[in-house]
Amino acid sequence: MGIAGNLTAEQLDFFNVNGYLVVESFSGSEEIKEMRDRMEELLNGFDGSYSSIFSTTNQQHTDAYFFESAEKISFFFEVLGTAWLSLSDLLGTSKFPSLNERDEDHVSVVTVVDCREKAFGDDGCLKQPKELSINKVGHALHELDPVFKKFSTSDKLLGMLFSLDYKKPVVIQSMYIFKQPGIGGEVTPHQDNSFLYTDPPSCTGLWLALEDATINNGCLWAIPGSHKNGLKRRFIRDENGVHFDEPSPSYDQKDFVPLEVKEGALVVIHGDLIHQSFENKSSKSRHALSLHVVETQEREWAKDNWIQRKVDPVPLYAR
Repeated sequence: MGIAGNLTAEQLDFFNVNGYLVVESFSGSEEIKEMRDRMEELLNGFDGSYSSIFSTTNQQHTDAYFFESAEKISFFFEVLGTAWLSLSDLLGTSKFPSLNERDEDHVSVVTVVDCREKAFGDDGCLKQPKELSINKVGHALHELDPVFKKFSTSDKLLGMLFSLDYKKPVVIQSMYIFKQPGIGGEVTPHQDNSFLYTDPPSCTGLWLALEDATINNGCLWAIPGSHKNGLKRRFIRDENGVHFDEPSPSYDQKDFVPLEVKEGALVVIHGDLIHQSFENKSSKSRHALSLHVVETQEREWAKDNWIQRKVDPVPLYAR
């Protein structure tokens, strides 16, 4: 197989104790530029002015389309992001969206609005250029786009998963997150295993900073060691739609520490780690690429996860 682990014993110890790890300079400036340039090309390839305002209380025909984004490259416009808990972090919007769509070769456009949204005016037109109004792009960049696929299958990323003792890992979703200046929404405290559950749990988040992430522009915050307390709740998809199986726990903000990182740093996140980010109220964006990986060997993908793919993802390697 030829894959070798690339995390040191000290790094693994830190991760096991704290539930996260910052790997500085994981990606160089050339690789970051390639991904940012490619995302600019993708944004230029769709008509961002084609948008409509829908009531978020009317979700007719929304669920099926949105669930299908798991195997497509979809665009989500920015909203305030203070409602519906941490669904914004994993599904691309603060409330389950209403939408209009254009589906061409797996590329689709979703327009997300509510009474507090920031990207659109009352007339349904964008208030600013589309490249400053996009929230996220996902959830299959790692499969369908060659530039992002190259990063997602790189030797250095596989070596990290090897170090974390993954036997037959798959990337289950990918997102390019923009955290736009002035309108980038809050992501409330959550655990990634809530949304991407295997039995037993196996999710790891890989969060690559494509720009410097600071307290001012909405960096990640985490509660060190919180992964040791187990999974608090799950996000369920059933005949009634989608919902959490338990109410949201309350957290003391004094327990969170900021994870300020430089461009190129990778934050490795345990699936049970409590983490969040605040609104970007600065004049600078905070671009990031987020991948979520799960184990497939001796694990069962939950049939009531929001992601239910038609085609199983291909393992990154097997050992």
